[in-house]
Amino acid sequence: MPFNIPILLTWLRVALIPLVVGVYYLPDHWLHVADRNLASTLVFIVAAITDWFDGYLARRWNETSAFGAFLDPVADKLMVAGALLVLVQLDRVSAIIAFIIIGREITISALREWMAEIGARKSVAVSSLGKIKTAAQMVAIPMLLFHDPLFDGTLDIHRCGELLLWVAAVLTVWSMFYYLRRAWPLIKEKSGAV
Repeated sequence: MPFNIPILLTWLRVALIPLVVGVYYLPDHWLHVADRNLASTLVFIVAAITDWFDGYLARRWNETSAFGAFLDPVADKLMVAGALLVLVQLDRVSAIIAFIIIGREITISALREWMAEIGARKSVAVSSLGKIKTAAQMVAIPMLLFHDPLFDGTLDIHRCGELLLWVAAVLTVWSMFYYLRRAWPLIKEKSGAV
């Protein structure tokens, strides 16, 4: 397993995931709800920044690796799934939205694994639509974690986060069908051969 700064940042992101979730399980006398929201939001934002930064550094320093390519999306999916499950438990996100987003991630991960096995991984490479979906999620989730209004109540950050997460959910479904459509000829071909 290679070890470099980009992979270290990815491992840091994995390590931050339990903090995003765990802050809500601390005793009440340690942190008030608003402080928990702020702490979880800040940890999530740091983790999201490492997501961008590790990829940037890996490409810039030519330190990309198969292990990094595997670990990076796993860390992203764990981060999003962990945060969404906390938000469902806090009743800030609909379980249906969480199911759509997490279900899509599982489906596309399985599709990519299968396509890699048959030597066609490039046909389901990350698209710009997938990147926009991820950006929408990475902005919506901290808004929902923070939850409290900003600027003396004039900006309902939770409502903004809800709307953006709905946009992310629509993009999630759209991108899933985009990837499935691209893979469909090979799926049909390989299914017929079985």
